[in-house]
Amino acid sequence: MRAPVKSTVADGHMPAFRRLFGRVAGVVLVLAALAVLVALGTWQMQRLQWKEALIGAIAERRSAPAVPLEQIEAMAAAGGDIDYRTVHASGIYDHGRERHFFATHEGRTGFYVFTPLMLADARALFVNRGFVPFEKKDSSKRSEGLVAGKVTVNGLARPKLSGKPSSLVPDNDPAKNIFYWKDLGAMANSTGISSDRVVPFFIDADAAPNPGGLPVGGVTQFDLPNNHLQYALTWYGLAAALVAVSGVFVYRRRR
Repeated sequence: MRAPVKSTVADGHMPAFRRLFGRVAGVVLVLAALAVLVALGTWQMQRLQWKEALIGAIAERRSAPAVPLEQIEAMAAAGGDIDYRTVHASGIYDHGRERHFFATHEGRTGFYVFTPLMLADARALFVNRGFVPFEKKDSSKRSEGLVAGKVTVNGLARPKLSGKPSSLVPDNDPAKNIFYWKDLGAMANSTGISSDRVVPFFIDADAAPNPGGLPVGGVTQFDLPNNHLQYALTWYGLAAALVAVSGVFVYRRRR
């Protein structure tokens, strides 16, 4: 008759070890999840402070007196933030080279009209003159708005994009003069203007009316989403719920 095989672990020790390991693992997982939730909430609070500061800075810039184009150019060359800074520039519009950016305005589909403003030094400054409805894309259908002679434009400086903002955005179609994202280089190249003769940022014209009512100026969007407080409260709420559920679980186990 074979002798029974002796266990290397005393009877009852293995189940107890497994229970202890399970409890420790559970505590570690709960603490890790809690740390992640609190960290996410804190990050959203930091984002909230950043967004509020940005909104305040934009509001301050918009209310500041307009400065000459040369001053904004110097700021941009020095690496400064020129976005939403008020500026004025003088020149002659080259309406034959206007570019069209697909956009909506007050529920209507159409285009923002970007027209090169030819400066005294023969450089071109692309100005977003404003919105025209889809059926008015052809400039011949809004000839009154094709102002001639020297003009002074007041507006907001807007930096050029370094690349396509998202893979979801369609590719620009320079051949049809339809742009889905503001590629300054492509706009300039499609007009035959040399890139070294282009001011390296845009201007969004203010809401001063144009003859004939088109384009409709002052289309710059300032509605920056600021839901960070809501997100922070959500993460902190989930952290509190996790603590509550864990507490109830421990209480019931002890009973």
